[in-house]
Amino acid sequence: MSMEKLVLPQIDVSNLESGQWVSLSGRIFTARDQAHKRMVEEGLPFSLQGQALYYAGPCPKKPNEISGPIGPTTSSRMDAFTPFLLQKGLKVMIGKGQRSKDVKEAIKRYQAAYLVTVGGAGAYIADKVKKLQVVAYS
Repeated sequence: MSMEKLVLPQIDVSNLESGQWVSLSGRIFTARDQAHKRMVEEGLPFSLQGQALYYAGPCPKKPNEISGPIGPTTSSRMDAFTPFLLQKGLKVMIGKGQRSKDVKEAIKRYQAAYLVTVGGAGAYIADKVKKLQVVAYS
């Protein structure tokens, strides 16, 4: 299986296969369960159309770094909120662990993708961050 290169927000995930390696670039938002809850309860602070959410919260950074380690959090913590966000146009979710049956069905229905990364990769991922900016819920 080849590496699929995807550039946000103009991506087509319909050709992805389970287990396929993906190189993802573009703007990626990070959010964990409390941010998901606020998006559902208070409305979206930005458009999710064609966007990606990385289930993570960055750790404190050193003065010469853009971001501290930014490892994935367990995706099932977001499952209660995910179908709503997919309905609003979310295209890619990145995290670790299993998803619920409802989320799997919503991913298929809205033609989205769940990308899995491994725990312990926080420092590696942080090294790939080009810019870090708070856009909501500071």
